[in-house]
Amino acid sequence: MTISHPGVAKAPVPAQSTYQTRVADYWNAEQNPVNLELGRIDDLYHHHYGVGDVDWSVLDEMDPVRRRDVITAELHRLEHAQAELLAKHLGPLSPEDRVFDAGCGRGGGSVTANMRYQCHADGVTLSTKQADFANEQARARGIDGKVRYHHRNMLDTGFQTGGYAASWNNESTMYVELDLLFAEHSRLLRRGGRYVVITGCYNDTYGRASREVSLINAHYICDIHPRSAYFQAMAKHRLVPTHVEDLTAATIPYWELRKSADHLVTGVEDAFLTAYKNGSFQYLMIVADRV
Repeated sequence: MTISHPGVAKAPVPAQSTYQTRVADYWNAEQNPVNLELGRIDDLYHHHYGVGDVDWSVLDEMDPVRRRDVITAELHRLEHAQAELLAKHLGPLSPEDRVFDAGCGRGGGSVTANMRYQCHADGVTLSTKQADFANEQARARGIDGKVRYHHRNMLDTGFQTGGYAASWNNESTMYVELDLLFAEHSRLLRRGGRYVVITGCYNDTYGRASREVSLINAHYICDIHPRSAYFQAMAKHRLVPTHVEDLTAATIPYWELRKSADHLVTGVEDAFLTAYKNGSFQYLMIVADRV
């Protein structure tokens, strides 16, 4: 049975560039334990990093199996804290409002927003595997009447103009051109709607992208933007920042703990930590209103 959702027309397979096809292939094949093992704890799958103070006592656990479990749980707690931080800035929202999750991954952000506001949510991803997985998770939670995931391009969704009260990107902007992305968010948001982005960006005052930022780009097949590019592109597309927060210091403890998680390390941890500490890379949240 097909469930109809107001303002969400059935879309064909999204048009995408050769680069975006490579990104889709990457995420269709991805089985990274740092994404999957954390999500299995409570079926909230977050494809981003964490913020907040770490409970370092997890490293005191001597039993290897128990140590693995408590470190995994602590990393997941920090990642969910990041999702809650973003969701908190989307409101106030009503259960009748619609929100748009651009680059939704396996769907944890949309679920988090629905849990907080009971709102409708549409997530989009270039990965058919991620969209199918996320929709199954929504069905299992009994929220598939309100939370839906779509195989679409976040730059050209086909969704209703002005149909959304809030939208966001959580660590997904580095896969697209910001001008095209913010044009679509501006189109989708109603006047007075809220946009939130949490992202890694390179620090313009440092100069060009550092060696560490280049390593991160190569690892994730992405193109990290300079900090200034966000504000320039927002200004062109009627998105006016109301709150900017540097989360760099808040995310460094997460990375230090993750580096200690032998069962979850991916090899990119040192690049993140070095870039954050030498000032070439920042973890930023920008909250903007659609005017």
